[in-house]
Amino acid sequence: RAAGSGRWLPWLGLALLPLAVSPAAAPGGCPSACYCVATPELVQCRYERLEEPPRELPATVHNLSIAGSNLSVLHRAAFAARPLPDLRLLRLRHDNIQIIEDMALQGLPALRTLDLSHNPLLSVAAGAFAGVPLLRTLQLNQALLAAPLEEQLALALRNLSLRRLELAGNALRALPAALLPAGLEELDLRNNSLQRLTAAELRSLEAPGLRGLRLTLGANPLSCDCALRPFLAWLRVTAARLPDARSLHCAGPPPLRGATLLHLRPEGLACATTEGGEPGQLETASYVFFGIVLALIGIVFLMVLYLNRRGIKRWLHNLREACRDQMEGYHYRYEQDADPRRASAIGTP
Repeated sequence: RAAGSGRWLPWLGLALLPLAVSPAAAPGGCPSACYCVATPELVQCRYERLEEPPRELPATVHNLSIAGSNLSVLHRAAFAARPLPDLRLLRLRHDNIQIIEDMALQGLPALRTLDLSHNPLLSVAAGAFAGVPLLRTLQLNQALLAAPLEEQLALALRNLSLRRLELAGNALRALPAALLPAGLEELDLRNNSLQRLTAAELRSLEAPGLRGLRLTLGANPLSCDCALRPFLAWLRVTAARLPDARSLHCAGPPPLRGATLLHLRPEGLACATTEGGEPGQLETASYVFFGIVLALIGIVFLMVLYLNRRGIKRWLHNLREACRDQMEGYHYRYEQDADPRRASAIGTP
């Protein structure tokens, strides 16, 4: 029986050969610079330094990943050389993409997830995402560091029905309210530069189309001073909307560094001073404002003196003459009182 099993091994190897052969031999064909995993439905092109998307993609591809290339510009209909009606996931990470032109994704009607993370985006056309009406997930992690693109992206996303938007690692200092379309369900803002969410930003999260939005805010340098009170109060009421709420910690001031946000009370957040008696941000700002006011008063006073210099000079001259007359009068009376003849005349009966 062992010998019989041995006879089947060559045939088993031949049966598994399509799963391990070079990409060009896979059914339906794979791009020469890429390889197909198991079937041509999953195509990966890694670190091949492509300057444009491969044109010989199999029509049945569902997931396409291109990483480490130099695509630079996604031109119009960049993936339309061959119809890809079933492509649902497109990952374009670390591809040095800088410009996305109008209709760049034309010909991908089934696309639901687009990953443009780790690209130095400089320009996104208003119609960049036209032609992908089913797009629900957009990943832009570490893709907005090269240029401020909030206004451009707002125009590009206006006709989409996104459900998930990832903006992690973009050094954002404020909530990108313009990028939050109605119906958005998940927003990833981890590893940014957010110190707090202001009252106005919190109100935008309560808009009718965003009341079900879930946020992730981990690894942001939250400043636990009095300016954080609105966000902390909101967080304690709506903690279910922040899946990572329990992992949020204070980055400052020093006395609260590392403290868990949910363990703090809004009324316990001070803004007067920080550790070591140094003025807090608000107090420092008040001192600066007071100094500016004093400087302006001093400047106005000097201007008044300058503009009235002739009158002041005349007034000083008159004052000096009056003082001189007064002193001369005192001097005359002193001399009269000190005259011995006047004193003897007064003493004779």
